[in-house]
Amino acid sequence: VQLQASGGGLVQAGDSLRLSCAAKEGDFSHYAMGWFRQATGRQRELVAAISWPGVRTFYSVPVRGRFTISRDNIESVVYLQMDSLKPEDTALYYCAAETNTQSVTTQISDYDYWGQGTQVTVSS
Repeated sequence: VQLQASGGGLVQAGDSLRLSCAAKEGDFSHYAMGWFRQATGRQRELVAAISWPGVRTFYSVPVRGRFTISRDNIESVVYLQMDSLKPEDTALYYCAAETNTQSVTTQISDYDYWGQGTQVTVSS
């Protein structure tokens, strides 16, 4: 499975962005999926995760109430809707697939396939 994330950009604080993660090759429609981010000088961290087919979700504390993860299993796309963006949300955002379970997965080491990152920059 090859994943491709898109939708990043430069926005102002309070704005919204929607990230998309699609399969360039293969199909992840039956896998648990996650969005991660890595800011400069910091470790990669989980932002949100979603089970298959999408009943269960998980959000990290910093984004809870502002970000929404969803998936379109027919089109094999996973989205991350980001509202009320803050400068501290600035990071390279990655999507990833976990192929061994369909449940929400919060351990970064459990994810098997990663897309390239898409940069999100939030100015104050």
